[in-house]
Amino acid sequence: MAGIKQHSLVRTIYLYIFALLGLVFLIIGGVRFVDMGLKAFVFTKAEEEQRLGYRQPPMLPYSIEKIKKLQENEILSEEEKEIISQWLKDYKEWQEKTSQINYIDIRRHQEASLSLAMILIGLPLYLYHWGIIKRETRNQEEKQ
Repeated sequence: MAGIKQHSLVRTIYLYIFALLGLVFLIIGGVRFVDMGLKAFVFTKAEEEQRLGYRQPPMLPYSIEKIKKLQENEILSEEEKEIISQWLKDYKEWQEKTSQINYIDIRRHQEASLSLAMILIGLPLYLYHWGIIKRETRNQEEKQ
């Protein structure tokens, strides 16, 4: 009889832990969705710093001294001219590509994916284990 009660206690603890875990996943996923929605529609300036960070241009492959030298019209080698020409071409391509990308939307989609995954895992986990707990509690009450 002690073995059955021990088994029942372990099973009860297991059920409550996994029901709680499912509830935690639901809460975290829900909070992340609400946070994302608030940032998108209410607190629209909350992500402004990130927007600026995404707009940083690529660095020029020369030091400040080299750029000053260019400004002073010193003679450049053909290799240096080619490097600058390539950098300007790459910079223009980068500007065109980044002007079409909304990095904040990309990050939101990533967060939404994670939040939805938490909810999709947490909801069945919670409902299944909580349903077993309710059914067993009801059965025990009926026996008494």
